[in-house]
Amino acid sequence: MPPLPHRMEPCDLVNRRLFLGQTAHGVGRAAFASLLAGSALANSPRAHAAPAPTTAASSAVGSQPALGHLPAVHHPARIRRVISLFQSGAPSQLELFDPKPGLEARRGENLPESIRQGQRLTTMTSGQATFPVAPSIFKFAQHGQSGMWFGETLPHMAKYADQWCLIRTLNTEAINHDPAITFAQTGSQLPGRPSIGAWAAYGLGSENADLPAYVVLTSFGSGRPDDQPLYDRLWGSGFLPSRHQGVKFRNRGDAVLYLSDPPGVTREARRGTLDRLKALNALRHDELHDPEIQTRIAQYEMAFRMQASVPELLNVAGEPQHILESYGPDVARPGSYAANCLLARRLAERDVRFIQLFHMGWDHHGGLPAALRGQCKDTDQPTAALLADLERRGLLEDTLVVWGGEFGRTVYSQGGLSNDNYGRDHHPRCFPVLLAGGGIRGGLTWGETDDYGYNVVRDGVHVHDLNATILHLLGVDHTRLTYRFQGRDFRLTDIHGEVVRGILA
Repeated sequence: MPPLPHRMEPCDLVNRRLFLGQTAHGVGRAAFASLLAGSALANSPRAHAAPAPTTAASSAVGSQPALGHLPAVHHPARIRRVISLFQSGAPSQLELFDPKPGLEARRGENLPESIRQGQRLTTMTSGQATFPVAPSIFKFAQHGQSGMWFGETLPHMAKYADQWCLIRTLNTEAINHDPAITFAQTGSQLPGRPSIGAWAAYGLGSENADLPAYVVLTSFGSGRPDDQPLYDRLWGSGFLPSRHQGVKFRNRGDAVLYLSDPPGVTREARRGTLDRLKALNALRHDELHDPEIQTRIAQYEMAFRMQASVPELLNVAGEPQHILESYGPDVARPGSYAANCLLARRLAERDVRFIQLFHMGWDHHGGLPAALRGQCKDTDQPTAALLADLERRGLLEDTLVVWGGEFGRTVYSQGGLSNDNYGRDHHPRCFPVLLAGGGIRGGLTWGETDDYGYNVVRDGVHVHDLNATILHLLGVDHTRLTYRFQGRDFRLTDIHGEVVRGILA
């Protein structure tokens, strides 16, 4: 056995991690070259589709290699990247995607117990004496050859009806915002688990050495500017190595702080400083074998490269005017949803693995009609422009675009109900998500809800199923992408999840 590090304390003599690290030291160095080869493969264009399928036992998935890991590809991938357009606050399915014209005849009636079936309510409406049915005031129409239904507030997205796959029956156990968003992102209502983007970055690595594998963009909605807050842990890495966490670009001021070197510090001087830090950290890693030290080295290097790559990414001056106009007037306002959609396309061009936009403002407990119009004005045209832009550049065929929130809204009104105004509470039993791009059957409406839009009648899709399907399209078997932590193997979908094969092309 190699000699113990000279700084080891007596208590460390029985430290299991250090003991195993020291005894495996020779083996680790022998495997180092192959790990670097795997990391290089993951960083090359389209490389993730090339390796032979691996198993959790034989691959580096679930381990903590020094600088990289073999791609966790388990079958041929249909996509290279994901763009998640997360509509935070819960858009109402009854106004947007799931028309229920029969409700007009039941306006103001109490929701039948045969429909509610004693299901859980939030504290915001559980004290109501009645639950008056609130028909949508918005008109619906069918679009495209598929005849997919869209509400009148989404005219631009409706033009791409034959490319969207609309799932009407997504469902979750969570009934309040923070647990529900946490669950959608991490597969658990309790904070602390890795987010889906972190899992993708951990399992598949990055195809661009100069940008993070996982980038997050946020924007404030005009429908309800003071809506539910977002927390950085929603795109965190949990117990995965922290280099896999999402990197958030700020929506106000500089997108990324400290990109410029301080006055008097040249690029060459900064490079020399980082080289010396890297050498010191490497010495420390040789003593402790702590994977977070390797993360620190990797993040310093990424930050150095981002000083050149991020300004180029954010500079949209070279975009043709007709492209800018296609995203709508808000595209000129940094941090808006429209500007973020354009950045999402530019990130996709640069092979960022997982791109996530969070748009706040969809929590409409009251004043829903006016607030919904504002939200749709924010998001409708930019979303459609993003889809068209990806398709025009040949990127849509290997990109998955996902549009949806954490749950839906109730058919009954929260508070007062009038002919032109009402609100809706949280509803986790059935809500919509749209998908488009590689491997998805465009023009398909999946699942059916009852006449009140309250319960799933056919083809329900759980949040775990959706996440399993996203990983499947990336070439990953969700049951085999695991990480051992505190004595058990964790995965994004816990012990659940089935790929929704009926929506796959």
